[in-house]
Amino acid sequence: MAEAPTFGRYAETPYDRMTPEQRESYDFAVETRGPLGGPNKIWVDNPKLAKVAAPFGGHFQKGNYSLTEREREIAVIIINSKWRSAYPTAAHERRGKEVGLPAATVEALLSGLPASFGDAREQVVYEMAICLSNSRWVSQGLYDRAVAALGHVGITDVITLMGHYTSVSMTLAFYDVPAGAQGLQR
Repeated sequence: MAEAPTFGRYAETPYDRMTPEQRESYDFAVETRGPLGGPNKIWVDNPKLAKVAAPFGGHFQKGNYSLTEREREIAVIIINSKWRSAYPTAAHERRGKEVGLPAATVEALLSGLPASFGDAREQVVYEMAICLSNSRWVSQGLYDRAVAALGHVGITDVITLMGHYTSVSMTLAFYDVPAGAQGLQR
């Protein structure tokens, strides 16, 4: 008989019932990232993935990458809302407002409505995120503005951040994890 779901449709494995490999990956992920939430609660059951995902996701923790928290949230809100995943979209809607994005701007980002930013870096992050999330060709002008504003480190941080949150959103959407879900304490 299948276990009862604990995190959306997903039935988390309690720590004391994990395989030795799962425990090792769980401990590594907690050491790398801190308490596990979001997709990490699910990914930990795949030990090889968890050992790769934890440090990759850890790169995007405050202070480990080249973007400001506002820039990060612009890209994350856009990509999360594209995949219509309730858990990360709600979490980053709150986070966007916490880092100082105006509520009307956050609402526009969530809804796919136009937005503009007085800060050149934020504007470029917005344009990159909209372009890439809509599978559009990157114009030479956008490329040039991005290189001037962010440099290649910033550009690759935006791109890989969006890729990471695509995985986050798709995982949480597939398992139908609702906004604010807690899951097991492990």
